[in-house]
Amino acid sequence: MAIKEGLRPGGRSARVQESVHRATRELLEEQERASVTVPLIAARAGVTPSTIYRRWGDLSALLADVALARMRPDSEPLNTGSLRGDIRAWAEQYLDEMSSEPGRNMMRDVQCSQAPGYCVAILGGQLQIILDRYQDNGEVLPRLDHLLNLIAAPTVFRILFSNAPLQIEELHELIEVALR
Repeated sequence: MAIKEGLRPGGRSARVQESVHRATRELLEEQERASVTVPLIAARAGVTPSTIYRRWGDLSALLADVALARMRPDSEPLNTGSLRGDIRAWAEQYLDEMSSEPGRNMMRDVQCSQAPGYCVAILGGQLQIILDRYQDNGEVLPRLDHLLNLIAAPTVFRILFSNAPLQIEELHELIEVALR
């Protein structure tokens, strides 16, 4: 009688994805972005270029997929004990991480993603965690879309389309407006 193996969690497809993602991240850290190619990634990952093209279509889609995976938060937003403090801590960390060169590149890559709205879901999820902490405190809470529009949107816009990201003082002013 043959023994049937159970399904392997993740299996070959998950291993290929992780290998390709790891190779992409490593190459982006080691060399100039413009020199990273699908054949280089494939060689590093131990797969053929056709595997990458079949799964992701092109380099920009692969870079977007890697960026989306990296954007997922590792933990909940910091709990400072106050709504204002939590939003401030979250916004300052977001500004710091995303205004770095790797952060800006990640944001640009995500623009090529096949998953529109994913970034809003990530940012909204983090802000919703903060709002949920204070929903029973009796204070009037801002709407999630209000926080996204008044804090996240200008932060992203300035990082991607301005000569300089928001200054921390400007970020604090936006937070105060959003919390009025």
